Amino acid sequence: MRMIEALIAAPSVSSVDPALDQSNQAVVELLDCWLEALGFQVETMPIPGVPGKFNLVATAGSGPGGLVFSGHTDTVPFDDLRWHSDPFRLDERDNRLYGLGSSDMKAFLALVIEAVRELDLNSLKHPLILLATADEETTMCGARSLLEINRRLGRYAVIGEPTGLRPVRMHKGIAMEIIRLRGQSGHSSDPSLGVSALEGMHQVMGEILSWRRELQARYRNPLFAVEVPTLNLGHIHGGDNPNRICGACELHIDLRPLPGMELESLRGELSARLQGLLEGSGLELTMESSFAGIPAMETPATAAIIKTTEELTGHPAGSVAFGTEAPYLQQLGMETVILGPGDIEQAHQPDEFLHTARLQPMIDLIQALVRRFCLV
Repeated sequence: MRMIEALIAAPSVSSVDPALDQSNQAVVELLDCWLEALGFQVETMPIPGVPGKFNLVATAGSGPGGLVFSGHTDTVPFDDLRWHSDPFRLDERDNRLYGLGSSDMKAFLALVIEAVRELDLNSLKHPLILLATADEETTMCGARSLLEINRRLGRYAVIGEPTGLRPVRMHKGIAMEIIRLRGQSGHSSDPSLGVSALEGMHQVMGEILSWRRELQARYRNPLFAVEVPTLNLGHIHGGDNPNRICGACELHIDLRPLPGMELESLRGELSARLQGLLEGSGLELTMESSFAGIPAMETPATAAIIKTTEELTGHPAGSVAFGTEAPYLQQLGMETVILGPGDIEQAHQPDEFLHTARLQPMIDLIQALVRRFCLV
């Protein structure tokens, strides 16, 4: 409990708004201190080009294979007026631990340390690694930087995102795209004086919705609660006055592909359709990704980490719609499962909490995984 309290008290908000964005250094320094005291070899790794952001890799044991427990150190921003307690003070009431990051996902990092404290690290036959990353909630620069340097960590990975102690082996990807049209403004009394970007965007939206129907007919996975890829028209802005032909219009969309659907292929397909649609219209089309996107993820049902976590939890491995760092760990050669004590319904919410009844089962599960993958 003391470690959870200290981690929550160390602000580490990551945000695309520079006014809200914070360093995660205080969280990393706490983890460094606790893990070194247990005998881990700890590396604190600054993220190139991102001042104030750090990854931490702590390793016990040596040899082939290895089990990685992975968590991100950052939280989302918060609205303190909607909280009933201080977001940075752990508050235990009604068998719940309230605090920013309690469920998503600082408590997991503390529980890993608590679990391994009771184990004999000198008996490890395969490495045990704790990975703590930066900015998962925004750019994923921590996980991406590990991939850029091809940092090898272990054979198996457990990411402690909130899954209610149920293993997850699949999630959808995320892409957020900005579509801009530039036409020609003019007096609304004579349509020949301009080219309406707003009317052009009406055509674009129709084409996007038609493309969505096609994608949902082509791709389906009944293992997801929403078994088709989704595409949301989330934001639009164009024009400035009703008596002016709209000279510019901008649309933002959110695309959630299933495993097997590649982000770059989807972006190329959409661009080609819209370019063809607008050919000869007098409208200029530009497209931009608001962030690099998160690939969809799938670990085979036959993978050892999946079968083991299913056995230990008594639950079949499922799927979720939210994104994680799992695709990047997979690209580093790890069989990856998502499994943590929190609930996604609590993530990014005022009065975020973690049920106290989940603490000991998570500790027991971590210890069982270490015995299975590191001690035999």
